[in-house]
Amino acid sequence: MSSSMESAPVSQHARPVQGRTVMLAAGVDLMFVVMFVLIGRRSHDEGLFSLGALNAIWPFVVGLAVGWMLARAWRNPLGVVLPGVVVWVSTVAVGMLLRVISGQGVQLSFVIVASIFTGLFLLGWRFVTYLIIRRASRAS
Repeated sequence: MSSSMESAPVSQHARPVQGRTVMLAAGVDLMFVVMFVLIGRRSHDEGLFSLGALNAIWPFVVGLAVGWMLARAWRNPLGVVLPGVVVWVSTVAVGMLLRVISGQGVQLSFVIVASIFTGLFLLGWRFVTYLIIRRASRAS
């Protein structure tokens, strides 16, 4: 099977994903989720390093973790479609649900902005990585 943006089926012949790749991908996802929240707080002149920031971050971090579990992202952490889309949708959906449950505000405009920015971040880095890997494999 040629390299594609979707995850390849797991088979006996598939190369196992190295632990450091999984940790790096999880770290990049976490970095972008935290960055999304901090950019939002900054744009609303709210404190970046406060209890309020942690209160704003945790629902999306939980959503990110749920997405990783649902998609089994550790199997192909660099996949754009799988697990990327599942991780992205879960981050937003679970994050918003937890914000509602915890009494934090959820306006439609916020859901739209969160969906756009987390999509750009969580899918964007995977797509760039895909292009780099594809180019490197063609060059060799």
